[in-house]
Amino acid sequence: MFKLRGELFGFGAVTLITLGFFSCNNFSNAVFGSHKVDSLVNRIEELIEDKPTLHSKWDSLRHNKIVFRVDSLNPIDIKTQKKNLRDSLRREFDKHPKHVYLTFDDGPLVGSRAIDSIARAKNIKVNTFVVGRHSTIGKYRLRDLNLYIENPLVAVYNHSYTHGYNRLGTFYADSIKAFEDFKKNESNIKMNSKVARLPGRNIWIYDNERRIDIPNAAPTADLLHKDGYKVFGWDVEWRLNSYSGEPNIPFETVYNRIVNYMNNKSSKEPNNVVFLMHDDMFQTKKGQKLLSDLIDKLLAKGYKFEFMEDYPIKY
Repeated sequence: MFKLRGELFGFGAVTLITLGFFSCNNFSNAVFGSHKVDSLVNRIEELIEDKPTLHSKWDSLRHNKIVFRVDSLNPIDIKTQKKNLRDSLRREFDKHPKHVYLTFDDGPLVGSRAIDSIARAKNIKVNTFVVGRHSTIGKYRLRDLNLYIENPLVAVYNHSYTHGYNRLGTFYADSIKAFEDFKKNESNIKMNSKVARLPGRNIWIYDNERRIDIPNAAPTADLLHKDGYKVFGWDVEWRLNSYSGEPNIPFETVYNRIVNYMNNKSSKEPNNVVFLMHDDMFQTKKGQKLLSDLIDKLLAKGYKFEFMEDYPIKY
């Protein structure tokens, strides 16, 4: 047996019906006392608002907030009860859409134009975490950044201005300076919203969630969050050799990882999988075809492509 807040919802619904009946029969507040009526209505609204969502039930199970008991009426051991509830919630999640977030780091780079073209051709949403300094390398990189900005299917987010010149230990050692690097990127580039990913770090800070992989970057992430940013990491990563287009993980393997994360609800948020790639992976025809084929397979599964600013989509 287990208890979750919101089980009084049925009572609330009955009470609402009762109140509606009295109202229709012109019973005045004087009969009940207006204060008592208002208080009761407010309590019913609280019960409705607090009714657990599918995600909140999953979180309660994952964080051991549900108390299971074994008794004579329910002689099932706690481990089995947990498994049964988990399987039940998975089946409920499977009744809802599944969401993939294609994210590309470090642009604008030599593969950015292809990413922009594929997004347009497939009519799907993609997410780019851009490094402002890269747009100053030459006119083609600035062109590619502007392609992203002008494409409504491409969300442009903050990945810092310098990427710490790839000396990330030094970069995160001074969190104020690192934060200012992000703010410079923000002021120089037109971005969709205050969404960031830290270079070289799989850190998540959004809503009431906080997950840190490498502690030295935590102060920078916290400064960004305090400034109004949502900081996102990733669930599944894929790398290709930038020059040959050869994947470090076979195509079918990375596809199956995404599907397994979705089916097992093992991603950071169930039914939401964040997929990390890098712009320079798609400068070759081979790399571009792999990306196009992967998108086609995910579309065939019925997955929906989303913007990170909408993460996570809950039920």
